Amino acid sequence: MAGTLTRKGAATRQRIIEGAAEEIRERGIAVTTLDDVRARTGTSKSQLFHYFPEGKEELLLAVAQFEADRVLTDQQPFLGDLTSWPAWYAWRDAVVARYLEQGQHCPLNVLVSQLGRSTPGAQAVVRALMHQWESEINRGLRHMRDTGEVDPDLDTDRTAAALLAGIQGGVLMMLSTGRITHLEAALDLTIENLRKGGRTVR
Repeated sequence: MAGTLTRKGAATRQRIIEGAAEEIRERGIAVTTLDDVRARTGTSKSQLFHYFPEGKEELLLAVAQFEADRVLTDQQPFLGDLTSWPAWYAWRDAVVARYLEQGQHCPLNVLVSQLGRSTPGAQAVVRALMHQWESEINRGLRHMRDTGEVDPDLDTDRTAAALLAGIQGGVLMMLSTGRITHLEAALDLTIENLRKGGRTVR
């Protein structure tokens, strides 16, 4: 539906999504109702169902997409420019800062769990997020390989996949224990090992 809206309609729909995201972040998904979202965003019931005719599940899916987009946005501009070691370390710091700020509450994980991991829409949101994230890392690795900063025989596809898996594992450990050290270790050791394979260690 979003693609057929007027500019004003798209802005209203986005306001509802962002308001719902804020409500869920502050109060939790279990207690957030459509009435809460309407009150927060100043929209009527008819407006809400105009933009989300299938109700709460459709709105939650839109919020999940919004939260997925935020995962990558919070890593920019560093994720999109992994062309030097300072950029890699700046990206590393941005990732750690994002999850430190988020703490043990992961809105995206909660939303996807609520929607059900077997729901095609929820699966598609997570799949697209991970694909884009991995692709950005891979592009940075290829640049570093082509400029001689890492092992010239580096398999960038597998390395990007392994690094993303390490990040996700570190995030899961943080959600379980409240400790960020596993995420930091996954990033730090990977970058350190990549640098050891290059022409110099600076």
